[in-house]
Amino acid sequence: MPVVLLDGRRMCDWTSFHAECQAIFGFPDFYGRNMDAWIDCLSGLRDGDGMSKFTLMPDQTLRIELLHATSLRQKAPEILNALEDCAAEVNERCIENGQKPPLSLLLR
Repeated sequence: MPVVLLDGRRMCDWTSFHAECQAIFGFPDFYGRNMDAWIDCLSGLRDGDGMSKFTLMPDQTLRIELLHATSLRQKAPEILNALEDCAAEVNERCIENGQKPPLSLLLR
């Protein structure tokens, strides 16, 4: 299972969150730096569409581990809430298309 490590200490606002995600997930240069774009980039993990550096096999899941989640919850709870909601949205999109949910979110 591929794993992505996000560090909650490095994300204090939306700018730092999207910069971290773009670097870690390998989002393209034209990434819109908003949660709609985040969802779009991660919805095609099994398509090999180039929107992320990850391409999953049909049975694989990308585990997102948010390290120091408590720090992010204290500094920017709206970002943590959006991350949880948007990971669920990516999974729902894939389920609707008959695919296994591609994301697993672990708060540490």
